[in-house]
Amino acid sequence: MPKRKAAIAVGGVAALGAAALLLPNANASQDKTSQAAGTARTLKAADASDLAAQLQKLLGGAFAGSYYDGAGRQLVVNVVNGDDNVIAQAEKAGAAVRQVDNSTADLRAAAGTLKKEATVPGTAWAVDPRTNKVVVTADSSVTGARWNQVESTVKSLGPGMATLKKSAGTFRTFVSGGDAIFSQVQGGNVRCSLGFNVTASDGSPAFLTAGHCGVAAKQWSDSATGQPLATVDQATFPGNDFSLVKYDDPNTQAPSEVNTGDGQTVQITQAADATVGETVLRMGSTTGLHDGQVTGLDATVNFQSETDPNGVDTVNGLIQTNVCAEPGDSGGSLFTQDGGAVGLTSGGSGDCTSGGETFFQPVTAALQATGATLGAGGAAGAGAGDQAGAGAGDQAGTADPSAGDQAGAGDQSGAADPSAGDQSGTGEQAGAGDQSGAGDQSAGAADPSAAAGDQSGAAQHQGTGRRHHRGNGS
Repeated sequence: MPKRKAAIAVGGVAALGAAALLLPNANASQDKTSQAAGTARTLKAADASDLAAQLQKLLGGAFAGSYYDGAGRQLVVNVVNGDDNVIAQAEKAGAAVRQVDNSTADLRAAAGTLKKEATVPGTAWAVDPRTNKVVVTADSSVTGARWNQVESTVKSLGPGMATLKKSAGTFRTFVSGGDAIFSQVQGGNVRCSLGFNVTASDGSPAFLTAGHCGVAAKQWSDSATGQPLATVDQATFPGNDFSLVKYDDPNTQAPSEVNTGDGQTVQITQAADATVGETVLRMGSTTGLHDGQVTGLDATVNFQSETDPNGVDTVNGLIQTNVCAEPGDSGGSLFTQDGGAVGLTSGGSGDCTSGGETFFQPVTAALQATGATLGAGGAAGAGAGDQAGAGAGDQAGTADPSAGDQAGAGDQSGAADPSAGDQSGTGEQAGAGDQSGAGDQSAGAADPSAAAGDQSGAAQHQGTGRRHHRGNGS
């Protein structure tokens, strides 16, 4: 059995409205102060994501990524070779415009070179629209000849195209514990986190979790010693990192919400695409609720294979954040305070004591791939697919300092409080799914210490005998 143990992350992309919908008053419901043409409008992060996708279609090759300025609450759009007409169109739509050197095609070509020449375990890269460069990260395991290989590849791209940084931790999937889910397999228990409850294409109740969790075990329970109550229907890892798991009882009531602890929940109403710079929340069964910011999109992560000592498990199209995560959080939910389902924890480095970076499978992509719907049938996302081409940088943004420090696992009341207002935090998209396997507990894969006590609120049981599972992602 593969060592990796992680919750299944669904990947799906939903198309946005046509560019023809771009009007100066397009998001008037969120922007009550009318803006004069040519003036950047004040936007919520979700509205900025929609506008970015529409501008990408409208501007074509001149569009070179975008990000959300949390402090000014504005969308910043990068353009190359921007003539007056291009700039006027973007400004009329309500975006701030910035001219840059590297086009989307240039950045994609650089990522292609990295894929060909620097795909070694422990590396990751994503486009940062704030710097208009590809940012390459190498973890602590990348040393000697492997480091030289990565460094020389980055240098060959030129200082204006790519940068290289070192991560103190090691990239891994966070297998082991929203709500905890367990599977009994040979060699011990596999523990992951439930991401979001959904409705499968055939109308049956189901949930999304990490793909590396779904390939590690077929049947899942809500307790370490309980009977199976859900069975994997679809699981994809590597490449993507998502799984669709159907409840065995077709009468299961699976509310579209995230259990954030202390009796609080956040209602999940729609799938949402991530935007660089926006604040996001992550819930996991190991570390609870934490917040941070999206730092990159369309990220590629090269995990050390758990089944082949010389192999690499590469996952593409991930959301990169500065939100922390630990083993057992794999598959857990990444969401916004206003109820948008954003991602499923895949993997990353670090922990919730020293911090780290985590990567997430986009929920919009998972829904599209599985045919599942979220909440009351709202499967459509904000258009992740339309923005994927420009890479993570397309949505990079500035951190909103108003968000404050990340809420720790023990201090979740503040972050979970829906009345807290717009969150613009630090949440960086860490690749939650821990690739370590059941036997390798140093990576937190199958955490035998994950007892029922860690699952408080994971599953609500009513007198009818139907299980009510909250979509607690982690």
